[in-house]
Amino acid sequence: MTAEDRNRATDPRSVAESLAFWGGKVTAEPLGGGLTNANFLVRHGNERFVVRIGDDIPQHQVMRFNERAASFAAHAAGLSPKVVHHERGVLVTEFIDGRTLKPEEMGAEATLRRIAALVRKCHSEMILHLRGPALMFWPFHVLRDYAATLREGKSRWTPELARLSDAAGRLEATIGAIDLAFCHNDLLAGNLLDDGERLWLIDWDYAGFNSPLFDLANLASNNGFAEADERRLLAHYFGGEPDLAIWRRFLAMRAVSLLREAMWGMVSEIHSKLAIDYVAYASEHLAKFDAELARLSVISEKW
Repeated sequence: MTAEDRNRATDPRSVAESLAFWGGKVTAEPLGGGLTNANFLVRHGNERFVVRIGDDIPQHQVMRFNERAASFAAHAAGLSPKVVHHERGVLVTEFIDGRTLKPEEMGAEATLRRIAALVRKCHSEMILHLRGPALMFWPFHVLRDYAATLREGKSRWTPELARLSDAAGRLEATIGAIDLAFCHNDLLAGNLLDDGERLWLIDWDYAGFNSPLFDLANLASNNGFAEADERRLLAHYFGGEPDLAIWRRFLAMRAVSLLREAMWGMVSEIHSKLAIDYVAYASEHLAKFDAELARLSVISEKW
């Protein structure tokens, strides 16, 4: 293999442009976002496609066979664009001509109602179309695995792990028994597209069976929802204001979502090669987690 061949094999853009699927020369334009993938827009004739390039990331529970199966099921359920090609480390989907949502607009009443309906459809219909082996994304398993990874890697965060693990255990007890659904588990504003007529849900890297409350709490924590937004989200999702028990468990899941995000940053500091300040990222989300724990203890009885 020549040096050029080796560079092509390791350069995501070259991989995206050299797929036999195209049947001719194309140019891949980098798309923004994507911490676990390299994403490109490819024009092929009169059509446009999105190419996602990425390997398995066991440290973060990201396995591409699972992402691929979830992507197929999401299209069949009417949630996501169609997968038109896949091979090892590559997923090609139809391009959606729309815009990604922004965190600051997520709490608007009309938008929140649409998002709640989309998430509810994910939870109720994905299982009807899912084929083959599928993963479970149980956040407490993820946190325990992260803690082990950080200890093994002699992370700077090791002195914090006993405290964080104890807090996670108390939160798991607060949540208790769960309903189970196939969830997205990464509900960033950037994973929601609006084409002017409907919303689309994309990027199934972290998909897996989980509690629906995690998706709802993850949506709220990722997008800075105020308490009023949270109440309306839950009311739209459940068809009425939830009782105190659901509210307490939702708040606990919101804390879990923030802790998982903080520890994601801690693990990424050890294993990621991207030029990102993971220490600052982890510190920011750890502070939000501590604030959420305090909030849980103060207001969970006030609903």
